[in-house]
Amino acid sequence: MADATSSDALQLSPYIFFYGRCEEALEFYKKALGGSYDLQRVEGTPGADELPAEARNRVMHATFTAPGISFMASDGQETKTIDPDAGNINLCLGTKDRARGERTFNALADGGKTLQPFGEAFWGGMFGAAVDRFGIEWMVTTA
Repeated sequence: MADATSSDALQLSPYIFFYGRCEEALEFYKKALGGSYDLQRVEGTPGADELPAEARNRVMHATFTAPGISFMASDGQETKTIDPDAGNINLCLGTKDRARGERTFNALADGGKTLQPFGEAFWGGMFGAAVDRFGIEWMVTTA
């Protein structure tokens, strides 16, 4: 088992989808928990020009940090009412080691459903998304 300092170590982070209300939610958590956030909008990313104008202002990715707390967030690909019973949290595993990321992704996807095959991402790393055989949604990303 790899220790936390090895180059192939995995780090687990919750990834929350807010379906069009991400910035509002981040402001809420900023007030409620303290801390801060950084966000990147869809505008300026590859393919953004092909989307309707209202979709370009959506939050593509955000990070929230406060003392002892960190999570990632997004508006997601759709706008819908947040249903607490349906869930809106994925688990994201990050690693610097691309081979470890691919092995981990393939192991989690085995017997489940691949949502986005593991491959090159426009930000320079690799990324994949899958639902495991137990219904847990995972994202695996590498530097």
